[in-house]
Amino acid sequence: MAGNTFGKLFRVSTFGESHGVAMGGVIDGCPSGIKLDFKEIQYELNRRKPGQSSIVTQRNEPDKVDFLSGIFENKTTGTPIGFIIYNKDHKSDDYKHIQEIYRPSHSDFTYENKYGIRDYRGGGRSSARETICRVVAGSIAKQLIKNITITSYVSSVGDISVNKSYKDLDLSKNSIEKSIIRCPDPEISEKMIYKINKIKNKGDTIGGTITCVIKNVPIGIGEPVFNKLHAELGKAMLSINAVKGFEYGSGFLGTKLTGSQHNDLFYSNGKTETNFSGGIQGGISNGMDIYFKIAFKPVATIMKKQKTIDKHGNVIFMEGKGRHDPCVLPRAIPIVESMTALVLVNYCMYKKLSKYSSF
Repeated sequence: MAGNTFGKLFRVSTFGESHGVAMGGVIDGCPSGIKLDFKEIQYELNRRKPGQSSIVTQRNEPDKVDFLSGIFENKTTGTPIGFIIYNKDHKSDDYKHIQEIYRPSHSDFTYENKYGIRDYRGGGRSSARETICRVVAGSIAKQLIKNITITSYVSSVGDISVNKSYKDLDLSKNSIEKSIIRCPDPEISEKMIYKINKIKNKGDTIGGTITCVIKNVPIGIGEPVFNKLHAELGKAMLSINAVKGFEYGSGFLGTKLTGSQHNDLFYSNGKTETNFSGGIQGGISNGMDIYFKIAFKPVATIMKKQKTIDKHGNVIFMEGKGRHDPCVLPRAIPIVESMTALVLVNYCMYKKLSKYSSF
């Protein structure tokens, strides 16, 4: 299986299955001499871990990371950073009923057809548990680009949306984290939580969107043509489980405007009056805020009977079992931020913009 490595200069390779012994990875290319804040790394993992509220899966995992190499006296040595997170609360028996069944909208069918074998326990390698490794690497990347701030929040659940610009919201950590759905609009947050619980009680799931805002990105990040900044961000976001769409700046709403309405006119200092470009022009950052939105589908495992087929082509009915998220959005926030940090740290290292980083 290829495709387990992300990045070029700051590279992370991950391994492990949802119901295997452990998840883990190797970070290659991290500069030496970086003093790491391990509490901050664990904080990010805690934001992603299961069982943190009533609206996520109740799988009980401590998600504590152990570093195996590449760090000495709390500083990076420049050698590969190996890390591991042991799986503690996997209940593989919950999946025995699908050993020969292809679950609707899962990777069961495609994995078995491509590889001739699949790990049916929680989806194996295709499980979103793999993203825990991205959060470890992303939290380290964040510490390398400290002057750049990356903030994400849940902006919609089903048909309930935050109808305010990010500029009109309190995007402080306290504002976002005090809501279990991680939405900074208190009124909308309560409606979202009510909606998720209502869907959960019916044995169903629901999707929505996450908005990410990046501030203090220096001018000149990104490469023209095939390595455009927004293209790399799009690839990173679309690699996250359950993501179905990505738009930056004005996105699809921009198609309803004329050129004269959409153009970002300059001030004398190089800033622009508007920011429909989303902080990126020609694939290169222009110094304005970068903002984008990611669409997440409803979780595919539902506690309702659905028609499907088994490996022999027989049409049957199945019902989900075990512990699953009724909505992935609150746990996806640190994953979105981590993948964003991994994209940015690679560009910062490539450009050697030490003015904007800690290395």
